[in-house]
Order: sequence, then C-alpha cells, then structure tokens
Amino acid sequence: MPVAISGLTTDPQSVVAGNVERLAVSALIVAVVLAARYLTRRLKRRDDELSSTRRLLLSTSVAAVTAAGAIALIGVWDRSGALLEAVRSAAIADQLSNVVLAVVLLAIAYAVTDFFGGVIHEVGAESASISDHQQEVILRITQLSVYTAALLVIVGLFTDNVGGLLVGAGFLGIVVGMAARQTLGAVLAGFVLMFSRPFEVGDWVEVGDHEGTVTEISIMSTRLRSFDGEMVTLPNDDVRAGSIVDRSRRNRLRIEIEVGVDYDTDIDRAAEVIESAVADVDDVAEMPEPNAVTKRFADSAVVLGLRYWIRNPSMRKRWRTQTAAMSAMKSALEAEGILIPFPQQTLSARAEGASGPQLDASVEERASVRGGDRGTDADGTTDDGGDGDATDGDASGGSDR
Repeated sequence: MPVAISGLTTDPQSVVAGNVERLAVSALIVAVVLAARYLTRRLKRRDDELSSTRRLLLSTSVAAVTAAGAIALIGVWDRSGALLEAVRSAAIADQLSNVVLAVVLLAIAYAVTDFFGGVIHEVGAESASISDHQQEVILRITQLSVYTAALLVIVGLFTDNVGGLLVGAGFLGIVVGMAARQTLGAVLAGFVLMFSRPFEVGDWVEVGDHEGTVTEISIMSTRLRSFDGEMVTLPNDDVRAGSIVDRSRRNRLRIEIEVGVDYDTDIDRAAEVIESAVADVDDVAEMPEPNAVTKRFADSAVVLGLRYWIRNPSMRKRWRTQTAAMSAMKSALEAEGILIPFPQQTLSARAEGASGPQLDASVEERASVRGGDRGTDADGTTDDGGDGDATDGDASGGSDR
C-alpha cells in the first residue's frame, strides 16, 4: 500500500526491490574486481619471466579496475554528489551512506597503495641504487600517508568537529597505549629498524637463537627464512632488544676449518699444502688469501686452523665452500703423505674354553711383569694371591722368570 509523505508517494515494495537490485549489482562489481586481482596475482606468480614493463602494466590495470569498481559502486548508490559534499563540508546525514563511502574510500586507498607498491618495486628492480630495504621503507611510508589521509576523510564523513574528535582520540590513545604496550612497542621498534637499518632485506643475520635470510621487515615483525626453509616471524621489539649479527653487511665473511696433522709432520709444509688446496676452491676469495695458523697441541695431533674468505656470503655458499674446502684439504694431505691422526683402540678376545674371565696372553704377561701381590710359582703356575683358582702358565701365556 503506497504511503504519502510530504506530498510524495512511496511504495515499500518498489523501495525493497530497488535496494535488492542495488545490492546485486554491488556484489557483481565486487566479484569482478576480486576476480581481476586474483587472476593478475596468479599470472605474476606463474610467469616469473615477465618484464618489468608488463608487471607495471598489470599493476596499473588492477588499480584501474579497482578504482572503476569503487566509482561504479558510488554511482549505483547515487552517492557521487554526497561524496563531493562530504569532502567539502564533512557533513552527511545518512549514516548508511557514510559506511558505504568509508568502505569505498578504504578500497581506493588500498588500490592506490598497491599501485605505488608495484611502481616502487619495478623502479627498484631496474635501478641498482635503490636497495630492497629502501624499497620497503618507501612503501611503508607511502602506505601510512595514504591510509592516514583516507582515515581523516572518513572521520570527516561522520562528524563536523574533527578537532574535538582528535582530542578525544588522543585520550583514547593513551588508554589503549597503556593496555597494548607490547603491540605499540613492536610498531615503534619496526620504524626504528626501518630507519636505523641494522640489517636489510636479503641479509643473512642471526637474531638471538634464530638464523636466516631476512625476507620482510614490516611494522609489526621481521621475517627470516632459515637454511631448512622455515619461515621465522620475530616481533620487532624482541629483534631490537636482542643482539643482531649481520654476516652480509660487509659483503664478505671469514670461515675457519680445523685439521690435525701428525707430530712428525713438518708444520710449515702442511700449512702450505692446505693453503694451496683451498685457494683453488670455487667461491673462495683470492684476497685476502687463505691462511693457516697453528691452533694448539692436541693429544695425538697438532691442530691447524685454515682461514679463508668468501664474497657475498650466504648460508648455502658457506656450507658449499666449507664442504669443498674440507674435501680439497684431505685429498692434498693424502697426496703429500701427511697423516691426519685419529684415536685408535685395540680390543682383545677372551681365550676359548676358559672357565672364567681371562685376559689375552700379551695383557696377562704385562700384568705379571708389573707384579703386585701376584706371584709365579716354580712350576709355572700363577697365584692370584686369593681364593681364586690357579691358572696354568702355559695356558695363560705366562713365562717363568
């Protein structure tokens, strides 16, 4: 039944039908935008050989489709004039429209940051003067600026007194800050890490008990990829509070391998042999040259330490060169007839047919020579000096003295 309001006639059924139609069209627009973004990401991941220009075009296309979808949503809901008025006066009466506009603005902000992210990465890929760490810093600052501007506009949609709202937000921020000190500490530590640059994306670092290659430095956390392929996520406040070892900062790393040689070996000659062997290994730096030093006197060997350097160090290069260097050192020492001592142990079996525990003949003989309260009778039998049975000297290998 039509309802008359201020001289106008409104049919509830037509209003409901119109809203349903708008919702259906809005859902279709959102589906198209999401499908375009999904297909673009799959294309980038599957085709790693895409040129920088094509990747930039894809990012631009996705941003354009997202922006077009946002504009279409504004047109479907007849809010274009309201948006302009909101930007000018920051006053809109219809709260539902405000929510729709806020979502649209956030979508536009996301599209803009995604577009700038693609541009930054493509420019960094073509220019060697911009490192991965600098790209991350520029991207985070861009995201913060765009989202801050979008949030200010959204706040203006819901209230005229933006200043008073900001003051209230300040007090609320104090309360939230007290309740979320750890989270805010991680955020602040993230900015400190980005600007102080104790390490960069791609560096091989050791943070506390974790070691790996830095893959991402975000506002909240830092991600490492370990040698085993594990992804380790560390809160930025923990990273900042602990010790950080960066093995990639100087673009070179010294590695030491210890090897023992026999005491009868000419130490200088052994050092020359292993130095020459390691110098021919791939990825070992020519300067500084490999250098062998005497470390210590061990129980059965003189321990030498072979030190060499690698350029552009990484975990894989370290283990690869260390394996090749150890193999080359062993082969070179064997070729020169230089022994690598190792502990040896000789085991003796019990005499067959013995009624009790008996030692090997040579061990028994040494024991009889040492003496003690053991004696040897004139007939060649050995007396244990106790209640034990006598053992025939011929069977035990003992000799009359």
